[in-house]
Amino acid sequence: MQRTKKSAKKRRWLIWGMELLLIVALVFALRAWQQRTLVEGEAPDFAAVSLAGDDVALDAYRGEAFMLYFWASWCAMCELGQGGIDKVAAQWPVVTVAYSSGQAEEVERYMARRGTEHWVTLIDNEGELADQYGVIGVPTSFIIDGDGRIRFREVGLSSSWGLRLRLWWSEHFN
Repeated sequence: MQRTKKSAKKRRWLIWGMELLLIVALVFALRAWQQRTLVEGEAPDFAAVSLAGDDVALDAYRGEAFMLYFWASWCAMCELGQGGIDKVAAQWPVVTVAYSSGQAEEVERYMARRGTEHWVTLIDNEGELADQYGVIGVPTSFIIDGDGRIRFREVGLSSSWGLRLRLWWSEHFN
């Protein structure tokens, strides 16, 4: 009787372990599928004028890690993550890209309502910058190191501490 209980308990733990491995494998497979179109390696060059009227270019960030963050005004997940992006932007350079979100005036009104008008934001209504980076869904984040290489890519929500850790890593382990 005692041996049967031990055997059943061992079997139950084995089943739970196998289920956990399956879930982990599915999560990694989903992440790989979501990121399949995103560029890797050297970050595509860009130069644009921000909503504030400033010139913004990849070359301006040489020597420091920064985050390129694609979002949209119609994206509920993007809204959910805005507080985290604010926390990251308080410590690290962040360039945001308003993807298919309307003309500059519409985006400015949206950002004023959300309290994000201080973000360095580029308008990408035609999706040209998104195409360069292989973005097909938002939110999407790229961590780019001081040499202009993409070090990390993320589709979907990401925690602010996770993004800050990736930026710190990119800055210190270039």
